[in-house]
Amino acid sequence: MTRIASLSLILALYATTAAANDTTAELKTGGLVYTRSDAVSMEEEKLYISPKEVRVDYVFRNTSDAEVETYVAFPMPDIPGGPEQNMDAGDVESDNFLGFSVTQDGADLKPSLQQRIYVGDLDMTDAINAESLPMNPQSQAAREALKKLPPETIEDLLTRGLVIPDIYDDGSGMKKEYVPMWTLKSAYYWKTSFPTGKDIKVSHRYRPSVGGTVATTFLDENNEPKGERFEEYKKKFCVDDSFVKLAKKSNALMRDGQPYLVENWISYVLTTGANWSGPIKKFTLIVDKGEGDNYVSFCGTDVKKTGPTTFEMTAADFYPEKDLDILLLVPTQAP
Repeated sequence: MTRIASLSLILALYATTAAANDTTAELKTGGLVYTRSDAVSMEEEKLYISPKEVRVDYVFRNTSDAEVETYVAFPMPDIPGGPEQNMDAGDVESDNFLGFSVTQDGADLKPSLQQRIYVGDLDMTDAINAESLPMNPQSQAAREALKKLPPETIEDLLTRGLVIPDIYDDGSGMKKEYVPMWTLKSAYYWKTSFPTGKDIKVSHRYRPSVGGTVATTFLDENNEPKGERFEEYKKKFCVDDSFVKLAKKSNALMRDGQPYLVENWISYVLTTGANWSGPIKKFTLIVDKGEGDNYVSFCGTDVKKTGPTTFEMTAADFYPEKDLDILLLVPTQAP
């Protein structure tokens, strides 16, 4: 059994642009969830992750003596509401906000989409559907639809915890509008058959959600590798002394008004691979840091550099026991 362990990889070559806003949260996405039987094994998983695309190619095999027909699901990340959600949530005006697509044995599939609305642990989907409101709480369409509701309906949504008032001054006086506070939970799913002893190839693609900050944030107020946040980054991203040196230098450059480094994060729910029968027989992870002068750190075992921007890890009989978190340090441009 192979377990994810510590490794930090750093390379730099060329320049890219990073936005200088407040911290942006990223959405965790992950692999396929098998919903019914333990008769199907994952023979192979090849996972490619970059700031622009996630590609996953699977090979499944039914190891039982009878055909298995079941549903396979791809859970999308939860989308929370609120007046200020600094989050990369893709195309929030579209149901398919991360551009998810899937094929089986080379043929395009048209999966069904389940979307539910929650406030805490309460399913409030019926209340949203009753008013024909757009379901994505971060969409402008949802905000515009709320403006058209009568006061008694808004009062009911307030009572349910589905909306809150957002009071602000736009320069022409105080304004109040109601904004969604619900959470959208989505999953694509499809029914498929696994014949006995036959390999079934499934592939999916989507755009990842990339979070980030205005600077490097894992050193303390004295620019030293200490404190709770640094310990979190060591555990989550396996940052090492080389990354500490990069952060120290970057913070000094920022104080001097020079181009510096900002953080980007990409997260992937790897542990869904444990939902299938047995270990993943052959696992390949390819991390592409994007631009040549980006720096990357993540946790892995026996990771090798395979190209100017790519790093690869392979494992046999792999049990994914933790999710994958990737830290990128991205240069800003000169002012």
